[in-house]
Amino acid sequence: MQHSDTEQQGKPSMLSDEIKILLIGNPNVGKSVLFSKLTGMDVLAANYAGTTVDVTSGKVNYRGKKATLIDVPGTYSLDATSPAEEIAVKLLNEGAHVVLCVLDSTNLERNLNLALQLKQFNIPMIFALNMLDVAERKGIAIDVKVLEEELQAPVIPIIAIRNIGLSELLDKVWTAASYNITSQDKTSGVSQSERWQEIGRIVEKVQKVDHRKPTFWEKAGDLTIQPFPGIPIALLVLLASIAVVVGGGMALRVFIFLPLINDGIVPIIVEVVSGVVPEGIWRNILVGEFGMLVKGLEWPIALILPYVTLFYIVMSFLEDSGYLPRLGVLMDSTLRKMHIQGGNIVPMFMGYGCAVPAILGTRAATSYKERLMVLGLIVLAVPCVAQTGAFIAMLGERSIIALLLIYMLSFAAMVVAGMVMNRVIPGKIDPLLIEIPNLLKPHGPTLLKKIWMRLKQFLWDAQVPMVLAIGFAALVAETGVLEVFSIFLEPLVVGWLGLPKEASLALVLGLIRRELAVLPLVEMDLTTLQLFVGSVVALFYLPCLTALAIIIKEFNLKIAFYVMFFTISIAFLVAGLINQIASIFI
Repeated sequence: MQHSDTEQQGKPSMLSDEIKILLIGNPNVGKSVLFSKLTGMDVLAANYAGTTVDVTSGKVNYRGKKATLIDVPGTYSLDATSPAEEIAVKLLNEGAHVVLCVLDSTNLERNLNLALQLKQFNIPMIFALNMLDVAERKGIAIDVKVLEEELQAPVIPIIAIRNIGLSELLDKVWTAASYNITSQDKTSGVSQSERWQEIGRIVEKVQKVDHRKPTFWEKAGDLTIQPFPGIPIALLVLLASIAVVVGGGMALRVFIFLPLINDGIVPIIVEVVSGVVPEGIWRNILVGEFGMLVKGLEWPIALILPYVTLFYIVMSFLEDSGYLPRLGVLMDSTLRKMHIQGGNIVPMFMGYGCAVPAILGTRAATSYKERLMVLGLIVLAVPCVAQTGAFIAMLGERSIIALLLIYMLSFAAMVVAGMVMNRVIPGKIDPLLIEIPNLLKPHGPTLLKKIWMRLKQFLWDAQVPMVLAIGFAALVAETGVLEVFSIFLEPLVVGWLGLPKEASLALVLGLIRRELAVLPLVEMDLTTLQLFVGSVVALFYLPCLTALAIIIKEFNLKIAFYVMFFTISIAFLVAGLINQIASIFI
């Protein structure tokens, strides 16, 4: 991608005096944390590559002036070989008043590659030298004044997570924007090898390393990427995560959420509605058997929220500690059986929370083929946290073996789907190139903020569609449409899947959200086999409407159609085969 001319790369013309700032840097340098600190916005900051795939903007108020701070996707260079790099170059070509480049003190050499490339743009430049506390623990000392001379631009030492140096940083940003101070480009037209020679010279001049005894976190970080004891550690981490989410979620559901909803809140709602709405169809829609004000609280809050909460606690801790990329390295050989890189463990793990950020996370893939394959695996066989909560609510107390079989089936489906897609989709898969960030103790306030934001987002994304879907289902049931629909689907639902014809309601609701293909079955008196078959349908059923909208936006309508066709077909095919085979032996 070619750079635009100097006028385009300078200050953007604006009708107001608002300053435009581009926040740019490598992945894992603390960019998202700094963005959140400067804007006060609730932005998720995760310690692994590929987190910032969307361009996020926020407002900064300082010295009586306003600025728009744009968080550019994390990138290692401006060679535009990935979607993130293409977006970064596009934003730079559009111009800005200031570029705020974040450098990682513990990986200065790698960061300087991007820093020198940025100087090719005629835009005022400020460098924020972050993670000085981690560098100090590693025995790394950087001469900031000399680095300023080499970069011909202000370099401000900061520790973003502790708010250290942020005021001075904003002072320099405002000064650079006001006076249009640009740095001198020493690297324009040089080759890549010459640029790395220049980087080596700068690092040797400004950085001194005092080799100290490794800290506990450094030793632990090294151990987690070695096959032994890395694999046993990974198994312990995953088992502990499952125990916290499943065991803790069941306890919260039984002892806190269900009593609170069913014995405390629902009776009050029923009494109030019954006193206002006369007996009949509308009262049944609101507070009847599938009343939207009853099941709309019980299903997402009492049955699912306990597991969602604990899952986000576990996932946020693994993200902020820097453990997830290490898991990617260890999982590379396993994911290669699905014909994708181990680094894709990041969006896939995100998929166990929600398919939407996982689909966006596929932008970090190094080829279009790999991106399509990861998308296929996520939408087909990675159950989101709401589905997990539904599976546990339905199978957890009936049969732990059946619950484990669901996830074993999920993994087997990913292996088979990966093999098939690798043969069908043209293109190639690049070798694993994943950055291993420092293993850190998560920052408590940041961790809590992230968990709270994710919970709020889940409640908004799940609660509103679920309540509306339940209201629609109640209307369908009360008007007799469900009976007609059940007769039409009876050969499929009863004959092939072995479920009662009332389960047709679950298939209707599942079109809106996957977990709703499970939850109605909780209310029915079904055998363990029927519950398992229903769970298999929900596992492979088409993604929720929000995820489909993201697929259309990120890919195209054709890909979304393929996703809908294959997920529905596989859901009915696999679930039906399981029912037919199991019925022979039971």
